Amino acid sequence: MPEGPEIRRAADALAKAVAGEPLVRAWFAPPALKRYEAKLAGRRIEAITPHGKALLTRFDNGLTLYSHNQLYGVWRVANAGERPVTGRSLRVALETARKAILLYSATDIEMWPTAQVHEHPFLRRLGPDALDTALDAVTVEARLRDPRFARRRLGALLLDQAFVAGLGNYLRVEILWEAGLDHDRRPCDLDDTERAMLAEAILDLPRRSYRTRGRRGAGHLQDTPFRFRAYERAGEACPRCQSPIEKSMVASRPFYACPRCQR
Repeated sequence: MPEGPEIRRAADALAKAVAGEPLVRAWFAPPALKRYEAKLAGRRIEAITPHGKALLTRFDNGLTLYSHNQLYGVWRVANAGERPVTGRSLRVALETARKAILLYSATDIEMWPTAQVHEHPFLRRLGPDALDTALDAVTVEARLRDPRFARRRLGALLLDQAFVAGLGNYLRVEILWEAGLDHDRRPCDLDDTERAMLAEAILDLPRRSYRTRGRRGAGHLQDTPFRFRAYERAGEACPRCQSPIEKSMVASRPFYACPRCQR
């Protein structure tokens, strides 16, 4: 499943294709959404933004489309009038005079009043988004001390979207490697230095992945390009201490770590 950086890059591409231009057609497969097709004709998409792994498409008439790709959903950009040949099931089509954005195979799709979309049951359970620039290390450290999270083992906590939204398996592996922490550690067991390092990694890794991963010359000049240091590198030398990276299963997901320098 894509993680926060991939969802945000997808949102950027969708918005670049259609935001600000009037829709000539809106089409929905779910029967409950059919009544919105006429309401959206001629309207404009103001923004397409992620929260965690959900995508919010905000229209200029006070409506927002909530969608979550789950395991199989995928958005595509196409030229107006074109529909790519695919075995996937088309669920949503939003089309301007130039471009169309198409959602395939997703089942979690709803329309909400923009002013109330934050009350969506899934969104209400989410913690702050790791890629939200308003989120700072002080807030993340406070969440690490919060009784709801402080006694959770880090290997499971970093996958919990109620803690910080947008983190997934490759990010938890890289965050714990960056912070030099074992997956069995708990926030309540960390000293102040370790907690601060973890909070910084929770913010830095997703943001660096978003800015630089898979992009030549992308990111700010001061960025260190995002690279996997432990994820899917079992048997390879740890970049920090040269010990072989080991693979295990943690919280039912593949996990990779250095047995020597992740304390």
